[in-house]
Amino acid sequence: MFAAPGAAKRRSLQKMPENGMLWETTVRGGETWSHIVKRGTALRVMDLEGGGNVALLCYHAANPTERFNLPDTLKAQHIARLTRGFVLYSDMGRILLSMTEDTVGWHDPLGGYSNAALVEAKYGEASYQRCRNEWHQDAFTGLLVEIGKYGLRERDLTPSLNLFSKVWVDESGRMHFVENHSTAGSMVELRAELDTLVVLNTCQHPMDPNPQYAPKPVRVSIRRVPPAAADDACRLSRPENERGFVNTERYHL
Repeated sequence: MFAAPGAAKRRSLQKMPENGMLWETTVRGGETWSHIVKRGTALRVMDLEGGGNVALLCYHAANPTERFNLPDTLKAQHIARLTRGFVLYSDMGRILLSMTEDTVGWHDPLGGYSNAALVEAKYGEASYQRCRNEWHQDAFTGLLVEIGKYGLRERDLTPSLNLFSKVWVDESGRMHFVENHSTAGSMVELRAELDTLVVLNTCQHPMDPNPQYAPKPVRVSIRRVPPAAADDACRLSRPENERGFVNTERYHL
């Protein structure tokens, strides 16, 4: 059915919800999703069932050669995890996203993402031709196909941030995956400081010991938010972040 003339305009004039919500959707387990999150908005991701994992890549939408720099993000903030009050740096010293809300407390920047060989070795072969929508997907392939929609290629894949997962490192340097780290309803919110292409994949973490292929769905929403104020927690959490915000704000002059 076609809408009546002027219906779209009337809908656009309706009062914005108090929380500034613009749009939301569910991303199934094993799927990949992308969107250019505009400055002045924030992306909220919710783990619907608990035990989820979301590999996140991000790029400056106006110039995708500027992208998420994981080593600089960790080094500049003296951290080995991401949570509320920290930011995601680009390789130009600017801030792409700020983590303004977080009910999980630890998001993994160390574990990377799965590939086809790992998934087949761990969970067995299950092709689309045989299993249709229940086929076994891997994060590398999903992310590569998704960034291809924006003219990017394999060389543009970067290390990811794994939302909702926790990996800790012991004194000998061994990495340990924490099972069931995230509970149902856990959420994280990322405010865009630049117009940012965000790419998400919901395949299981490569270190997840679960022998069953069981990626979890997430709820993704976008809402309007104000820019970072002078007393913003992300700006003040590290001296380096103040400089990062200044670099970012200069870009918008």
